[in-house]
Amino acid sequence: MRFLLVLLLVCSSFWSVSAAATRPPLIIVNKATNQLAFIQNGKIQSVYPVATGVATNLTPEGLFTVKVKAKNPYYRKKNILGGAPNNPLGTRWIGFDAYGTDGRTYGIHGTNNPQSIGKYITQGCVRMHKGDVEALYEKVPIGAKVLIVRSKEPFAAIAKRYGAL
Repeated sequence: MRFLLVLLLVCSSFWSVSAAATRPPLIIVNKATNQLAFIQNGKIQSVYPVATGVATNLTPEGLFTVKVKAKNPYYRKKNILGGAPNNPLGTRWIGFDAYGTDGRTYGIHGTNNPQSIGKYITQGCVRMHKGDVEALYEKVPIGAKVLIVRSKEPFAAIAKRYGAL
């Protein structure tokens, strides 16, 4: 009997670790705090400061999917080449499908204006410091979910509600 109990405990802990490892990563952007959390393997891995929309309706809220990733993205609106110092998108683009778009309109990206981080200043995208977005870019696969909220809840509570913790 004792053997079966030990076996059950070992297997159940393996299953919970295995289940956490198979959960897809989740990015949560909280517009109330201008912070982004990256959740992977059932844990909050990183929290970063971000900039969001100058008006609350500009950065869309909801659950979206990463559709596009680009290094040194081209800035279409002003015809600025990727990698150019005046490119407001910085060095990385993680595009998601807000409002039925294809991941090329709304995204998480770097900036050539680092003092804007933490502010409500964008036209809808989520801006990050260069090093932060480059680190996040390496971890986020196409198909990952992006949840954008305006909440007083901690990231752990939000992530748990969406099955990421």
